[in-house]
Amino acid sequence: MLKKIVFAFAVLALVMAYAGTVPPAGHTYKVTFLQPSMLKGNALQPGEYRVTVGLDKITIAVGKTPIEIPAKVENGEKKFDVTAIQYTTVNGKAEITEIRLGGTKTSLSFSKD
Repeated sequence: MLKKIVFAFAVLALVMAYAGTVPPAGHTYKVTFLQPSMLKGNALQPGEYRVTVGLDKITIAVGKTPIEIPAKVENGEKKFDVTAIQYTTVNGKAEITEIRLGGTKTSLSFSKD
């Protein structure tokens, strides 16, 4: 009986230790791009987009056209105050390299291929 109780507490401790380390899969955020942008070969015009976060990808949708993009989803130590988008200029075009989601600890990184 004591072994079952100790085992139950150990499992509970592990679950609590990992809680919050990965953003909830399928959670959707609104992100506004202020300039024409490229993301993994996809041209995105300025405007508001719905970004759905998965475990190793995101889905960006405007209207009825969703685009799935591989991404590294990470949690930082502090919440981001505002949504911030990091760009790199490639061949004269603004390429998105990272999105930090305001109000969360979540950042989305896009590797260069």
